[in-house]
Amino acid sequence: MSSSSPAPGPAASGSRAISDGEPLSLCAREPHVPAERLVAEMVPPPRFDSVRFDTYLPDPNQPSQSEAVRVLEGFAAGLGEQARGGGRRGFLGLGRSKAPKVPAGPRGVYLDGGYGVGKTHLLASLWHATPAEPARKAFGTFVELTNLVGALGFQQTVRTLSGHRLLCIDEFELDDPGDTVLVSTLLGRLVDEGVALAATSNTLPGKLGEGRFAAADFLREIQGLSAHFRALRIDGEDYRHRGLPEAPAPHSDEQVTRAAHATPGASLDDFAALLDHLARVHPSRYGALTDGLAAVCLTGVRPVPDQSTALRLVVLADRLYDREVPVAASGVPFDRLFSEEMLNGGYRKKYFRAISRLTALARDAARLVEAG
Repeated sequence: MSSSSPAPGPAASGSRAISDGEPLSLCAREPHVPAERLVAEMVPPPRFDSVRFDTYLPDPNQPSQSEAVRVLEGFAAGLGEQARGGGRRGFLGLGRSKAPKVPAGPRGVYLDGGYGVGKTHLLASLWHATPAEPARKAFGTFVELTNLVGALGFQQTVRTLSGHRLLCIDEFELDDPGDTVLVSTLLGRLVDEGVALAATSNTLPGKLGEGRFAAADFLREIQGLSAHFRALRIDGEDYRHRGLPEAPAPHSDEQVTRAAHATPGASLDDFAALLDHLARVHPSRYGALTDGLAAVCLTGVRPVPDQSTALRLVVLADRLYDREVPVAASGVPFDRLFSEEMLNGGYRKKYFRAISRLTALARDAARLVEAG
């Protein structure tokens, strides 16, 4: 699957400028992200700037992947028909006799599948294929959406997004009861305003929250969320590791430090110190934390000590992957970051995704270590 070259984002307030010489430090960055930037940046991240449906490479052994492309192309076409005056009927029927039909109930599509099957690629392709100017379609992670509500307030978020034709939500998960009630209410209001929805997740909508909180107490909200979507299951193996060698072994502290000094725009941090710093920065700011970095170099990587720390690291891994920032590290391999208990618990899919993405970024960093 193709991806674009990374483009440095605007420098966040409170972060140092990129320059040659001494490596930067993530621990020295305390970004402030204005609310208007949160709205303006609701577009696919740099890794997915250039993806399209025709750059998605379905696995011939997984027919659900080709079917997902077919359905999503029809979904985008239906939004175009709606824009040309078809109204709700144009959207729900997808506007064309040859396009696949979506049941009359759902106002959205929900891509369910394991990590690495290309769900984000497909979601970004849908965003690009939807015939609307960028200001009328939004793309963000679930964390970014909930933070937008925190920054703007609920009513202003509804007003801001209600004029959109499409809202794409990547990595849709329900981690606590507050998010469940908030997002259920928000998406219900947006659907009433005619906004189409699309989401990706590792969990079917009716199973959201299981193993994380007393989901049975919030069945009404969860079932309400589920009613907004037609679920599309995408099967397959992680494309990031399809036919590739095993994850590279960690480097030595000296190799990582040398690579950081030899790579303009690289950061260098002790892993334990970085985990402490992440606890002081809201996860919604992790993208700004990594603005403009050419590489992230970490010494002393070790298993994370608890679930809260692990979940923050997952968000950082996602933002680094979105921005195509290589990660060079010493210490334990990335597949030993999370304990067996974590990998068997309610957040296991998030942890496997983080391992997959960090492994891919570690491969990208190998050339920097060799050059260093």
